[in-house]
Amino acid sequence: MYKLDNSFARDRFTVTVAGCGGTGAFVAEGLCRFLPWHAELVLIDHDRVEERNLIRQNFDAGDLGKFKSEALAKRLAVKYRRPVAYSIVPVGLADVRESGVVIGCVDNGLARKDIENKLGEHTGRWSRGPWWVDAGNGENYGQIIIGNQTAAGICSSFDVDKNVCLNLPLPTLQRPEILEQRPTRHNCAQDVLTGEQGPVINQMMATVTLETVRRLIEGDCLWMQLYLDLEAGTLVPVLATPELVSRITGISLKKLERKGGEP
Repeated sequence: MYKLDNSFARDRFTVTVAGCGGTGAFVAEGLCRFLPWHAELVLIDHDRVEERNLIRQNFDAGDLGKFKSEALAKRLAVKYRRPVAYSIVPVGLADVRESGVVIGCVDNGLARKDIENKLGEHTGRWSRGPWWVDAGNGENYGQIIIGNQTAAGICSSFDVDKNVCLNLPLPTLQRPEILEQRPTRHNCAQDVLTGEQGPVINQMMATVTLETVRRLIEGDCLWMQLYLDLEAGTLVPVLATPELVSRITGISLKKLERKGGEP
């Protein structure tokens, strides 16, 4: 089995949470509990806290009217006694660092496209960008998809000798349909009242997202996709393998596998 490459974590790196709503706000707090001190935490969200957000998001009445990223960053910095940076501009205008992990907790395809474009600035034929951990959910189900590279840089992605996966297609290449989701007029926090969101799905998604990121940093993450279904009570991983990446990209196994010190 192949473990996802964690060489980025040996030196100073950045974990960026894009989207600080239902799932992202819980993810941000969880990260403060286990991120090493040489890791920088950055929160990005240009939305403000509304009263309906208090139903199931990680905010309280004192946060009303504040930018979500700002309110979280200031509260978590005090609570956990560590620096937490934030940005109140859309992710498409924000600065995304080259080394580390980007956790996408956005709820629409347009925002995912912005993340894809940002990461595309750091990837190419001979370079790879930060790992993108995309988390998305519906009423009582959700998925996590991990990737760090455009199709152009996927060759020699699997080190056969070390059992390490260096590159995976970006989440939007693995599951292009996540770009088709359109933003709705109402805030997703309202969905708990309409039956479109379960009351605990975001906490569950945050938990499996945090475990994915923890394993990614420690070098123990084996999966490239993870599927949560609260109705069935299941959590199903999809392991990172050359065969699956070959099916997704159309690139031959020979080109995907690196053997005997090949570049």
